[in-house]
Amino acid sequence: MKIIVDAFGGDNAPAEVLKGCRLAVTELDGVEILLTGDRTAIEKAAAEQNIPLDHMEICHAGQVMDIHTEPTALLKEFSDSSMAVGCRLLAEGKGEAFVSAGSTGALVVGATFLVKRIKGIKRVTIGSVIPCKGGCYLLADAGANSDCRPEMLQQFAIMGSIYMQKFFGIPSPRVGLVNIGAEETKGTQLQLDAYPLLQDAPVNFIGNIEPREIPLGGCDVAVADGFTGNVILKLTEGMGKFISGEIKSMFTAGPVSMLSALGVKKQIGAFRKQMDYKEYGGAPLLGAAGLVIKAHGSSDAKAFKNAIRQAAQCTQQNVVEEMAKAVASMRGK
Repeated sequence: MKIIVDAFGGDNAPAEVLKGCRLAVTELDGVEILLTGDRTAIEKAAAEQNIPLDHMEICHAGQVMDIHTEPTALLKEFSDSSMAVGCRLLAEGKGEAFVSAGSTGALVVGATFLVKRIKGIKRVTIGSVIPCKGGCYLLADAGANSDCRPEMLQQFAIMGSIYMQKFFGIPSPRVGLVNIGAEETKGTQLQLDAYPLLQDAPVNFIGNIEPREIPLGGCDVAVADGFTGNVILKLTEGMGKFISGEIKSMFTAGPVSMLSALGVKKQIGAFRKQMDYKEYGGAPLLGAAGLVIKAHGSSDAKAFKNAIRQAAQCTQQNVVEEMAKAVASMRGK
């Protein structure tokens, strides 16, 4: 199985990307890597870090797209960037999936116009996996589409449900429509119009869900427009840092507190692991005709390895094909 990896995406590229790829080919059976980026720079970084490149091949790309560059520049001005080349390789069938920690906006553009969308899909959406009580949930859309139509939310629900079923093994994922109240009459026109479409979709729709219920494990898939979803995502990230900081302060306040910390060290470790984005790999771009994984911009070797593991598992579970079948079935209604 060949996974295409953007060697120059993210804050820690290319060194941490290469370390993550090395871990992946060592620990994951049957995985090979196709790196995109400047060949000379990749080989130099590998030599400096003493990283063997066996089971990895390089497809040269002469440009690196800065995260602050206009996303649509990927199609013309940066058509020879490591991200653009990776998207084209995926579209040409040169690999089973593409992993990048580069610009989210540019990757959405690449997934939409180079990889293309599943037939019938209105928009590609970002599905972010977020920890919650008892496990995790998928937030879709987490920021790709600020303005959405009701039928787009229906498609987010279908694709998100399939992803959680295939990747996390949840037999019948609970799908909730993010709203300010549980009643069917709550929300803007978008939520009011989307509600009956979700009822008609082939998902386990549990109705509206208030944001305060989401981190308590109230649903497995939280469906929202990209503006609302991105607010939820960033607020969650901020609260996670705040809570972690407060816990650290409490247990390092003095000798007694530090001794107390020893008694719950195992529980603290488990909590940190649950809250660590590195454990979840990356965010799938649901709706693309090929499997595209957006790794966190600050990903280290562990995060890149897990993003590659995620890509391999989704490939094995035929996630994209299952989404295409579900969407085709809805279109045939």
